[in-house]
Amino acid sequence: MATNGSTIGKSRRIAGNILIFLVVVLLAASAGAKFAHVPKVVEQMGLAGIEGWRLTFVALLEVASAILFLIPVTRSAGLLLVSAFMGGAIATHLEHGQAIIQPGIFLALLWLGAWLRHPQILWSWGTTAAPSSIPAK
Repeated sequence: MATNGSTIGKSRRIAGNILIFLVVVLLAASAGAKFAHVPKVVEQMGLAGIEGWRLTFVALLEVASAILFLIPVTRSAGLLLVSAFMGGAIATHLEHGQAIIQPGIFLALLWLGAWLRHPQILWSWGTTAAPSSIPAK
């Protein structure tokens, strides 16, 4: 069973798909809570200075990132956007003295799902072959 990105095992593909779907559902639920103005969410985001149109904008970013991550042909862009989004969440949590475990675990699940489904994403670590479109060093 090769893991060069072109051939992965059925179990690995299923596990990756499950994690990718889980991440998308969590992003959609988070966006939904913001769109619905769930009081606890509005309060927590307000403490970070995200209110009004900014709250809606964050929800829209979550939805857009989730859609891009869900669709295989745009998954790499989605991975980049969700990673940046979670990096911002971690920074915001740190700035306000909040625990970073929740966005940290989410980020780990995001990358684990992407790696299980597409092992070539970590080609620069030398664990898998470099994509054919990028010359090897």
